[in-house]
Amino acid sequence: MRHLLIIAFLVSFLTASAQAPDTTVVNNPDTVKVGAYVISVHDINFHEKEYTVRFWLWFLHGNSDFDFSKQLDIPNAKSIEFEEPITDSLEGKAWVIMKMKCVMKQNWNVADFPFDRQSLKVQIENTLFDNKNLVFVPDTVGSRFDDEEAIDGWLISDFRVVETRNDYHTGFGDPRPGRAFSEFSQFVIEMDLERDAWGLFMKICIGMYIAFLISIISFTPHPSELEPRFGLPVGGLFAAVGNKYIIDSLLPESSSFTLVDTLHTVTFLGIFATLVTSAVALHLHDNQKTALALRINRTCSIAVVSLYIVLNIFFITVALF
Repeated sequence: MRHLLIIAFLVSFLTASAQAPDTTVVNNPDTVKVGAYVISVHDINFHEKEYTVRFWLWFLHGNSDFDFSKQLDIPNAKSIEFEEPITDSLEGKAWVIMKMKCVMKQNWNVADFPFDRQSLKVQIENTLFDNKNLVFVPDTVGSRFDDEEAIDGWLISDFRVVETRNDYHTGFGDPRPGRAFSEFSQFVIEMDLERDAWGLFMKICIGMYIAFLISIISFTPHPSELEPRFGLPVGGLFAAVGNKYIIDSLLPESSSFTLVDTLHTVTFLGIFATLVTSAVALHLHDNQKTALALRINRTCSIAVVSLYIVLNIFFITVALF
């Protein structure tokens, strides 16, 4: 009898559980379809680590609480300017179009300058609603860039718009439990840039190569001729140093060794090698070993020039690929 009562109780409990309504409420965030048309990227400044971008931005949503003219933020921008938004309705949803101009922060990758490749990102988010209330849906079909006016001197090799999440490990002053972390949906415009930089390379490095050519002319006079043997390399060295300072003024400060640094270092060492060769040849000549001095001068001249050319080709090839 007791077993029957237990079985009956279990059956009634399971039946009641199965019939109990599910009171769990799932709050789905509102989606906002967003796209962008990049008009231009200009005022690229390596030294100040910035560039300016102008673009159209549009939103399509059904929540009247969203006001992107007041709630829009671009975290990686130095300054944001926009004209009066154009508002309309489309298929029963609010349609907002904004023309933007932003000065963007950018950590330029100049390791292979001027054969560098850059990746630009414009990160857009709503400052008021986190991803529990708002999620961006990129308009991948309508988003693109102006093929003719987008950017001068560069090629946009890849353009895409994506949705990511931006984490904030702070409650922004809210002390309540569970408020020490927030996550926001973020619409990101991404552009990969590259360029045919041979013209720019020759412009910035021609002074360095001329300085090296001046220095190797010192191999041609007789080892006993002090003035041209030592004067020409020293003059070339000063010219190379001056060229290096000019290039450094164009680039941001960097703790890494760039292609420009490497090529100038090779040039400095090449000029130093010509001075060492001249000093050794002069010493041998003063000790009545003129034939040996001439032979060493000829061998070292071939070695210095050949090694300089090979090293330049090697480091430039590495930067290109």
